[in-house]
Parts: sequence; structure tokens; C-alpha cells
Amino acid sequence: MSQSISEIRELLQAADISRLPDFISTYEKDERSGVISLVNRAKKRMSEYDKELKRTEKMKAYEKEYASYSCICGIDEVGRGPLAGPVVAGAVILPKDCDILYLNDSKQLSEKKREELYEVIMEKAVSTGLGFVAPERIDEINILQATYEAMREAISKLNPQPDLLLNDAVTIPEVNIKQVPIIKGDAKSISIAAASIIAKVTRDRLMVQYDSVFPEYGFASNKGYGAAAHLEALKKYGPTPIHRKSFIKNLI
Repeated sequence: MSQSISEIRELLQAADISRLPDFISTYEKDERSGVISLVNRAKKRMSEYDKELKRTEKMKAYEKEYASYSCICGIDEVGRGPLAGPVVAGAVILPKDCDILYLNDSKQLSEKKREELYEVIMEKAVSTGLGFVAPERIDEINILQATYEAMREAISKLNPQPDLLLNDAVTIPEVNIKQVPIIKGDAKSISIAAASIIAKVTRDRLMVQYDSVFPEYGFASNKGYGAAAHLEALKKYGPTPIHRKSFIKNLI
């Protein structure tokens, strides 16, 4: 007795990417329209997986170019633009044979995908580091210098220390490690993409915690950026201790 379409659908849902070719070869001669649809779905998954493999391989170009270096680190930051909260930098050393897929500029990923990738990065990375600079320090030294400070802190937490830094666009002062600044690097290098993801997830989680302390400002949703509801709350309630005074002086 042949398998029902619902049974075959369950097999497809349970199949990981390595089992899809067998699934396709087993069922592609089945002429039932429901099975044909499932086989086409499996073929689409295979096609999308192959496309992702190629995209990820392209994002390893800088890591391959500098493969002679023993320890390559990607650096990125998040939180330069918000009116509230810290700026956070991420530093990630990925293994030479890194097999993590879907790494990309954190802004191009859904929150769910960022959270998933955060766990994978933290599990598979050789080392990770995070740097934080608080709002009062941002007001004191300006956001660019605060970004550099956060990056230096993130690098200092790495073990082992890298011998090459791939940076998203900037050259970090006071760092005695060879640096390669890459414009839009978080979309061109898996190492920088990984750094952008751990920085983004870390900062977003922190702003969600702040939301429970200052619920009027909607930090869980706007993450401290100047959304309309945030600006209205700022005018109504005034600034919180986590607001950047230098950023809001013309807003209230």
C-alpha cells in the first residue's frame, strides 16, 4: 500500500538538507498532484540552499585573501544613531573552516534569524568579545570616539588575540594590530557579519531590559531610536538616565 500524501509531507518536514536528494529521488515519479507539489517544494529548498552556499562562499573572500594570518577577527558596532542606550561593539574570530550559513549584515536579518545565528556564533566561534560605552561617556567624548572605545574593549576580551582585524568601514585608533577597513563590510565578510549580529542581539536585549525600567518610551520596540512614540514620550516625560544628552538637546 502506497504512502499517503500526509505521511510523505511529514517526511519532508522532518528531512534535513542532506536527506532531500533521497526524498526527491524516492518520490519524483509519483504522479499524484500532492506528491508532485511536495517534490517541487523539496527541489526549491535544495535550490535555495545551494544559492546560500554560494552567497556565503562569496562572503569569505576577505578571509581567504588574508588566509596567511593565523587569527582573523571581524569588528562591527551597533547603536551609533539612537537617542538612548549604549553603543555596543562586537568582535568575532571564526574558525578557518567556518560552516555557518546565513551570516549577513544584521539589519538584513529578521529578529528571529539574528537570535538563531547569535546562538550558533557563540557556540562555534573561536572567540567573541563585546564592548559597551554608556550614554554619559558618549556625551563626554562624542559618538565616534565612543565607538572606537567600544571596539577596543571588544578586542581586548578576545582570547586568543587576533593578528588581523577586518573592520566595518573604520580604522580604529590606538590598536597595534593590522587592520583592513571594508566599506559595508558586514555584507561582504562573514567575520564582520558575525560581529554585527552579536552586537545587535546584545544591544537589543539590553534595550528590552531597559523597557521594563522605563516603559513609557517603548524601548523594547524602538531600541532607543527616534521613533515618533519615543519622541512624544521624551517631550511628555523628559529624558531618562540612559538618554544621550548631546543627542536630544534640540528635541526637548
